Amino acid sequence: MSDRPTTTPGRRFLKLAGMTASIAGKAMSNSIKSINSTQEQKDIARTELFEKIGAQIADTLGEMKGAAMKIGQVASQYQDLFPPEIANALKKLQRSAPAVSFSVIRGQVERELGKPLDQIFQSFEEKSFASASIGQVHRAVLPNGQPVVVKVQYPGVDESCDSDLKQLRLALKLAGVMKIDKQLQDALFNEIQESLHAELNYLQEAHNLNVFAAFHNLKDSKLIIPKVYPEYSSRRVLTLSEEKGDSVETASEYPLEVRNELGNRIFHMLAQEIFILNSFHCDPHPGNFAFRPDGSVVVYDFGGIKELDQSVVKSYKALMTAAISENVPTIEQSLRELKVRNSLGQIPADFYIDWKNILLEPMIQPFDFAKSTVHIKTVDQLRQSLKYWDSFMPSAETMMINRTVSGHYWNMIHLKVNDNFKPLTEHYIAL
Repeated sequence: MSDRPTTTPGRRFLKLAGMTASIAGKAMSNSIKSINSTQEQKDIARTELFEKIGAQIADTLGEMKGAAMKIGQVASQYQDLFPPEIANALKKLQRSAPAVSFSVIRGQVERELGKPLDQIFQSFEEKSFASASIGQVHRAVLPNGQPVVVKVQYPGVDESCDSDLKQLRLALKLAGVMKIDKQLQDALFNEIQESLHAELNYLQEAHNLNVFAAFHNLKDSKLIIPKVYPEYSSRRVLTLSEEKGDSVETASEYPLEVRNELGNRIFHMLAQEIFILNSFHCDPHPGNFAFRPDGSVVVYDFGGIKELDQSVVKSYKALMTAAISENVPTIEQSLRELKVRNSLGQIPADFYIDWKNILLEPMIQPFDFAKSTVHIKTVDQLRQSLKYWDSFMPSAETMMINRTVSGHYWNMIHLKVNDNFKPLTEHYIAL
């Protein structure tokens, strides 16, 4: 348990700048050594270099915690941007961070809410039950006896966000691991920056919670979103109703009928948010969901919300419809509209049909997620698709949707859902 999760902005800058200089040196040394090497030797050296760089970035960001660690976590979700060695190293930042001392938490709550802690809450547990990169969560009781959970942001995290992001981008650029043009880099890092700013503003998260609760309560009383207590909340403290539920591991032992109900509820939630609300909860980590034996789903952490333009939603619907009917010209057109397909090369129709048969399998026929091999087939297909790789590019418009859909695919696997989502798929893309 640490006394403080962050250092001064100057010390953070120096630490990140030191990491950047070290990475630049490694990259330069590798380039010099590879001048007279064979292609096979260059490939081996490149893999070893990226493994070292990935480990250095992950270790440095993990030590710094705060905004730097959060940036690394976000970057790890954009795996299309990085070589697998870098992406795999960054994944370790997804693990829970160690908690900070209670004196830090007490001071932050008292500064934010303007009173001594014992005058704000009837009781406040000193030990956190969850901790992450930018804050941690404690159980407490309001003066009226209402049990609540309190998210407390670490002091100084928001002040270092932009500087940390700038240094990380520079490190990745000097390492030569981002093989996309500057315009696309700008778009992607702007999205990461916006996402970070939103997560660091608990008042924005409170607004998100209220909006999504109002939206879903009209449609499904068993989709449960915590209630906000605004008088006990601020930009860096967020007090919510305690909504208990089982983990995905426990829920995986529910009867099949209940597991299928949970799977349907998750499917409806995501489809309604994307195609009706045009704004969706985009952190599908299983820890952000809890489950109840009556088929209820509890959704936590609304700091990460992605809003979609109507044009993006329209293009996604067109893409899904075209893929189901194997209309290759419309598939290509929709991918261009989504800025996934560029102008390079000709792509055979079989390429799209093969991907459609893999990726849409869980959505267009009865499917047993416990026996799914979609992820294995995807890896195999990626290897076969490398010759067309230059014809496609990461898209700021689609990355968060892809990441969220992929995350819920794994949630369905963990829940061992066995159902037919074809009617729901056809219903939502026809809206």
